Amino acid sequence: MAGGTTEGAPPRAPKVLLGVAGGIAAYKACEILRLLRSAGADVIVVPTPNALKFIGAATFEALSGHPVATDVFTDVPHVAHVATGQQADLVVVAPATADLLARAAAGRADDLLAATLLVTRAPVLMAPAMHTEMWTHPATVENVQRLRQRGLTVLDPAVGRLTGADSGAGRLPEPDQIVALALLLLRRPDALPRDLVGRRLLVTAGGTREPLDPVRYLGNRSSGKQGFAVALVAAARGAQVTVVAANTALIGPPGATIVPVADARDLQARVTELVTDADAVVMAAAVADFRPKVIVASKIKKDNRSEPAALELVTNPDILAGLAADRAGPGSGPAQRPGMPVIVGFAAETGDEHGSVLDHGRAKLARKGCDLLVVNGVGDGRAFEVDDNAAVILAADGSDPIDVPLGPKTVLGAVICDELSRRLSTVDAAL
Repeated sequence: MAGGTTEGAPPRAPKVLLGVAGGIAAYKACEILRLLRSAGADVIVVPTPNALKFIGAATFEALSGHPVATDVFTDVPHVAHVATGQQADLVVVAPATADLLARAAAGRADDLLAATLLVTRAPVLMAPAMHTEMWTHPATVENVQRLRQRGLTVLDPAVGRLTGADSGAGRLPEPDQIVALALLLLRRPDALPRDLVGRRLLVTAGGTREPLDPVRYLGNRSSGKQGFAVALVAAARGAQVTVVAANTALIGPPGATIVPVADARDLQARVTELVTDADAVVMAAAVADFRPKVIVASKIKKDNRSEPAALELVTNPDILAGLAADRAGPGSGPAQRPGMPVIVGFAAETGDEHGSVLDHGRAKLARKGCDLLVVNGVGDGRAFEVDDNAAVILAADGSDPIDVPLGPKTVLGAVICDELSRRLSTVDAAL
């Protein structure tokens, strides 16, 4: 993460300015603040005067460890309204109301938060929250477009319950999603360009469960976090994202469509249906290689007088290889045809007497026929059910492998999106 060091001293904690505008979703800023602090950031909260009508300054001061100011006349001798923006490594505004978006787009400086947005040269991440009619109003649409053109990251709001009985687009994205993107920007300030606008991305996530009887199933340890991290980053970069999610309770990224599935054949059917509209497919789900040959209609009872019958397995369809084969048409290989998607596969591997993790990954890349293969070493608390990941991305066209060191799963998601953007642009240029 951003932050300077001096010889012999520990790294400086990254400085994050958390702007809070005056909307009902302001209470969620407390959770955003807590998560940022837990991640090691030094956070200064700059609320608008209206935000303090929802959350008191004492709450922000207690959680951040810093005094709270809302106007440019606080600490005048040190020009605090300038210094606050100058010293920030990142600015996060959550919630960003329609009023704040309008004032920021117009370049106004009528309170401390608006003035700070003019001063800072750090990356800015804005998470809007407002009623649907306000979000879709032409004035707000124009303001958001203007801010994005200036290089600010403005997320789309989530769809869900709003104030009162209303529901629709305008809900603040989940605090953990906002913080995940904030931590990504601290590591890579260039990680969220609007380079996937107009692209349609199909992502699979989670782990399939193959039923044995009405109670039991064969499954795996995939939580869906990596697939959802790819989807979160891609949506922030402007993509239209559909996630085929297998057995995960994770909340989808703002603006994404979530399609729940259960087992491998269910996942295959939905991917086959949806892939025709996709520009790129990221197969991050952990799909079971095998399933029970017979699904027993009633629960298999435990009988202490005898051992259970042996479980006979059959092979599940290879969804990734099937996608690549359908795209390639006659012949073989991952050749790209106009209108067909770029395909990214995942390989969770362990080394054994037959080869290393990368040896198995290279063999799988040749066998599957996808464009890119993200190879994860698993075991010892890596890859599954954790927030961090490391990988090597192999390419079928012979490009140099991309080594992604251990870090938040959004970092790997950003590298995957980099490659998708580059390859889709190459396809466009060839048409």
